[in-house]
Amino acid sequence: MADQGFQERTEKATGRRRRKAREEGQVAKSMELNSAAILLLGFLSIYMMGPFLAKEAMHIMRYTMANAPQIAQADVTFVKVISDYLIKFLILLSPIFIVVAVVAFGVNVTQVGFMVTTKSIEPKLEKLDMIKGLKKFVSLKSLVQLVRDSIKLFIVGFVAYKVIEGEFQSFFLLPDMSVSQLATRMGKLALVLSLKIGAVILIIAVLDYLYQRYEFEKSIRMSKQEIKDEYKDTEGSPQIKSRVRQIQREMARSRMMKAVPLADVVVTNPTHLAVALKYDQAEMKAPYVLAKGERLIAERIKKLAEEHDIPIVEDKPLARALFKMCDIGQMIPANLYRAVAELLAYVYKTKGKVLS
Repeated sequence: MADQGFQERTEKATGRRRRKAREEGQVAKSMELNSAAILLLGFLSIYMMGPFLAKEAMHIMRYTMANAPQIAQADVTFVKVISDYLIKFLILLSPIFIVVAVVAFGVNVTQVGFMVTTKSIEPKLEKLDMIKGLKKFVSLKSLVQLVRDSIKLFIVGFVAYKVIEGEFQSFFLLPDMSVSQLATRMGKLALVLSLKIGAVILIIAVLDYLYQRYEFEKSIRMSKQEIKDEYKDTEGSPQIKSRVRQIQREMARSRMMKAVPLADVVVTNPTHLAVALKYDQAEMKAPYVLAKGERLIAERIKKLAEEHDIPIVEDKPLARALFKMCDIGQMIPANLYRAVAELLAYVYKTKGKVLS
């Protein structure tokens, strides 16, 4: 038999394996997707709020230039002025910061769900192993990442070039523009360039996320032996389960035997089957089965009945019907009422009782 550690992992991971991997911080996650979403939606927010931000910045600059003498007299070092303006800019940019924070949180939750774990950042001595570090550095995964990053850089550079190429004709008009027009033109170009690059990076990030999911599923695959071992850990080995069932049967049989002395009559086959019946006219609608068994169990039931002076009646058809149709503790079916009633009437007659 091949060693378990060398068995090929061809089976999909079980739910328990997935939960364990998640607890250890192993999830399918693409950092590229986080960066792309933050970049794209962050610049989109700037693009939408651009006119407002430019207007407010212009207002602050005009106010500062118009009141420079008074501001200089009030605060020679300009420390308070700079701190006040910094707070104003932070307040103006706060909607963008909020959007970026919400996007970052939302993308993470979308990828891996809400999860808090510290196991992935716990210090491990194996991380200091230089040999393993070098193996990771020259591994196939590192080569794939290098190729992927090179392709991504080429695509981003190509898109940037095509966007700028489309604006080449307008660059000849830049010397004739005022400072404000030039700033507006260049700012708009920068935003459009950022949005288009962000869109391309987002597409690449989605593909990277699919690749990360594939790698994750591959990394948590299990061998058939691992699945068997996990099943034994969670459900117990077949031998133990069989032993538990045997003990349960013995306990149930013991309880059944203790109830035999309470029976009114035992119906037999005569040697193969035995069924003990009980009927309390004041509390029961119909007789019910106290105990039943075949072969050795039937012999034990009959022996207990003899020891406690319980009538034993031989009735092959009735014994077979009761054994087949009734479980222990179950009332007899309606189609056996008449046969059982006649049997109990005979028993009570011999004991001097009356069956109402």
